[in-house]
Amino acid sequence: MAEHLGLHTVGDLLHHYPRRYEERGQLTHLADLPMDEHVTVVAQVADARLHTFASAKAPRGKGQRLEVTITDGNGRLQLVFFGAGVHKPHKELLPGTRAMFAGKVSVFNRRLQLAHPAYELLRGDAEETVETWAGALIPIYPATAKLESWKIGKALQTVLPSAQEAVDPLPESLRAGRGLVALPEALLKIHRPHTKADIEDARARLKWDEAFVLQVALARRRHADAQLPAVARRPKPDGLLTAFDDRLPFTLTEGQQKVSAEIFADLATEHPMHRLLQGEVGSGKTLVALRAMLAVVDAGGQAAMLAPTEVLAQQHHRSVTEMMGELAEGGMLGGADGATKVVLLTGSMGAAARRHALLDLATGEAGVVIGTHALIEDKVQFHDLGLVVVDEQHRFGVEQRDALRGKGKQPPHLLVMTATPIPRTVAMTVFGDLETSVLDQLPAGRSPIASHVVPAADKPHFLARAWERVREEVANGHQAYVVCPRIGDEEDDPKKAGSKKSPEDEAEKRPPLAVLDIAEQLAKGPLRGLRVEVLHGRMQPDDKDAVMRRFAAGEADVLVATTVIEVGVNVPNATAMVIMDADRFGVSQLHQLRGRVGRGSAPGLCLLVTEMPEASAARQRLNAVASTLDGFELSRIDLEQRREGDVLGQAQSGTRSSLRVLTVIDDEEIIAEARVEAAAVVSADPDLTGLPALRTALDALLDDEREQYLEKG
Repeated sequence: MAEHLGLHTVGDLLHHYPRRYEERGQLTHLADLPMDEHVTVVAQVADARLHTFASAKAPRGKGQRLEVTITDGNGRLQLVFFGAGVHKPHKELLPGTRAMFAGKVSVFNRRLQLAHPAYELLRGDAEETVETWAGALIPIYPATAKLESWKIGKALQTVLPSAQEAVDPLPESLRAGRGLVALPEALLKIHRPHTKADIEDARARLKWDEAFVLQVALARRRHADAQLPAVARRPKPDGLLTAFDDRLPFTLTEGQQKVSAEIFADLATEHPMHRLLQGEVGSGKTLVALRAMLAVVDAGGQAAMLAPTEVLAQQHHRSVTEMMGELAEGGMLGGADGATKVVLLTGSMGAAARRHALLDLATGEAGVVIGTHALIEDKVQFHDLGLVVVDEQHRFGVEQRDALRGKGKQPPHLLVMTATPIPRTVAMTVFGDLETSVLDQLPAGRSPIASHVVPAADKPHFLARAWERVREEVANGHQAYVVCPRIGDEEDDPKKAGSKKSPEDEAEKRPPLAVLDIAEQLAKGPLRGLRVEVLHGRMQPDDKDAVMRRFAAGEADVLVATTVIEVGVNVPNATAMVIMDADRFGVSQLHQLRGRVGRGSAPGLCLLVTEMPEASAARQRLNAVASTLDGFELSRIDLEQRREGDVLGQAQSGTRSSLRVLTVIDDEEIIAEARVEAAAVVSADPDLTGLPALRTALDALLDDEREQYLEKG
């Protein structure tokens, strides 16, 4: 159990809850079985046939194959057993027998089948089995090939009596006030329910445990943060910020003003700001962040902005110096009075330029610094770091943010920006330990983007029309992107070729489309005569920059690229984007990519090309992306499909979540209520001295690694 399921103690096992329940009298819907997953089904044998065949191992027709068809009353499923493995099931699986079957669903001759499934007969007579499958509801546990659901079930029956000793983390007043059952009772009811109401009671209670313990962890962290000292930064009345606002050629949107006010209020307090700034692509987050940075410089501090890539750092540096004009030329001829220096610091800078930048930081000459992780290196010393702005937080590790925070004499204020409300952040927002600001208005002059799904397999003429649309945009003086999942110069690596394929890949037997192949096909075919260029991550940095510059200058019509263009590429004249194999990208990524078009006054167009069939989950995802431009809405969809990842820790891929019964989207109310209860408990008793059971639960949830993870934000 430890090896396959990560269960080390009786407590771990008791908290390994059933995934669902089968009813004795009812049968599973065989039609809805997921491909390639370990499933457990309860069904009845319809017929069993033994075939003999000749094979290399049994040349004289001595090979044996047992085919058993099981049914749930409306769907059918084939089971196959081979060789010596046929004898036992041939005797036991007689027509009319009911059993639980567990195995991996595969497809053979276009029919679903289970090869060599494990099975457990359900006899209604023998005392032992009636007791084991007590009640009408059979729990089905998350299982693996080595540990079938019923083995886990039997192990649980053995340890279930000790559930009586479980210590209850919920304060008695809270439990009574909300009418929740006690923990031992909840554990009994979830593993051995007699009625559906038992399951409901148990889940309601266990969801509260998860939400509450987690919220207490977050509330204690908020409480601890509020005790940390920070320097309050209040801008002086007519300093840099005022000068900057005066030179802006437009007025701030209401949203920008509101969010700026929230940030300035935080900066003026004596403990560190922890704020998340979420905003749609192009809603003007950079401007809001820049005003916060200038306010800190006005107050005598320095501000650092961290970007995930050099290209982005350079872009931010360019746009910040352009927006500031002579205000960014502190100490130079032609610089305005009260101006500051804006320096760029990246890993690939020459030694002399780098020395210069480091000196400006150490003396405080540079008020604003923009850079990549190079900012975090030990050599980098700040004169007085007051604010850290992190762009695109999901590309940026907790440790890295931590190292940067350690650069201040006291903890600096922190502003985290993201354009895609990504699942972990959404989970954290719902769980909330960062204060959140949202920019949801697009500034004037940004155009709407129309998105459409192009089903290339069902309707090939739609794809032809897509290329015509690209030609039309170019004919009108605009430019277009074509995005592909892969580059196409990978060597065929035999190790990779044999790696596990997802059922979708199996279904298509085709590698994702590649930039180099598509660029060539387009240049010779549908986009003949247009200037087609290629951009991908394995090109030399100088070549990449040259391509981007040509595209930005309008010297190329179509840019065929990988997702390197996902963040921060700003070409207002690009109005169309065609995403090939769009089903291979995540929802948030598609939303990010789409944000690259419609950045000027002409409307944008995004075409999502896919060969996935109409009914597939992949197509539903794409339809969702096409139907809304709201990143928050999309991240909810993404979260519902992918689960949260581990809200507390490294497992970001969504495999093992520390949440067992709680789902972030459906249980928002519980989470919000638990947050209020937790805040009250923590403010009354920050060290939880009066609640030993809650402390124990907290320690179990937060081993050292996670505790630090939370500490670091």
